Amino acid sequence: MAWSTSRPCPPPRPTRSPGCHASAVRRTDRHRPYERGPLTMTTLAFIGLGIMGSPMAVHLQNAGFDVVGFNRSPEKTAPLVEAGGRAAGSVAEAVAGADIVAIMVPDSPDVAAVLREDGVLDHAAPGTLVIDFSSIRPDVASELATEAQEKGLRMLDAPVSGGEPGAINAALSIMVGGEASDFATASEVFAAVGKTIVHVGPSGAGQTVKAANQLIVAVNIEALAEALVFLEAYGVDLPAAVEVLGGGLAGSAVLNQKAGKMLERAFEPGFRIDLHHKDLGIVTAAAREAGVATPAAALLAQLMGSARANGDGGLDHSALYRGVARLSGVDHER
Repeated sequence: MAWSTSRPCPPPRPTRSPGCHASAVRRTDRHRPYERGPLTMTTLAFIGLGIMGSPMAVHLQNAGFDVVGFNRSPEKTAPLVEAGGRAAGSVAEAVAGADIVAIMVPDSPDVAAVLREDGVLDHAAPGTLVIDFSSIRPDVASELATEAQEKGLRMLDAPVSGGEPGAINAALSIMVGGEASDFATASEVFAAVGKTIVHVGPSGAGQTVKAANQLIVAVNIEALAEALVFLEAYGVDLPAAVEVLGGGLAGSAVLNQKAGKMLERAFEPGFRIDLHHKDLGIVTAAAREAGVATPAAALLAQLMGSARANGDGGLDHSALYRGVARLSGVDHER
């Protein structure tokens, strides 16, 4: 896991957005209430420096934040340190003195542990804004936001979409749940790592939208995998087929980003099957609670589970192609 901390408000530059948002938080004293006003210096703690968190933390450091990062594997703090950030030895050390705490860890229990177990809730100063970029259960997000509020903290659930390329290129789509005023305060943070940034409702709403996103992405990846195996069975020129499909209604971001991986059998993880399997579990559980039928989600959860059982959990979710190939008796190793 990893951290990114503080950031001064960057001077105006032609390549950056206008100065800090007028509603941004300014820390005046660690033991006094926060004041809303122009942001002059922001220390940002970033917990979770994995495939997604590391480039996000680096972007924040480069944007002018003073970022302190923490990760359970200390070597993963190296890119942040090389960018001028700092490494912390614990969550408590990372959040000490932070104005904003960003979290990017794999699952609901991980976020809960970061907050509860001698973590953010115990060591962050009152008024600190917590931004959870992880993808977790909507009910857990709401519960943690309530706990944070009881501790005098503010919390946004802000899961992201775009995978590793989006994190590297600072082009993530960010769906944010929580108070509108806190969303405004976090505007410069979001602008440093994302491209499409939308406040979608109260606490938990961001995670609900992310669950819907993961359902749509999974269905698209599976449909693409089936289409390519089908085309290959008829000896079609696959790159040519992908080109023409991409120019019509079948075109999509999934086709653009994942078809090449399937054709080349290059499944290095940008977003692991293990994580997408977790996300589809969130979808199916939340749908059941709401009394909503999601048959495609149930099927995709089974296909993701099968991929994990066959040893593909650590591969990119485009490796769903391997499952279709296995079912069809096609060589998926080529």
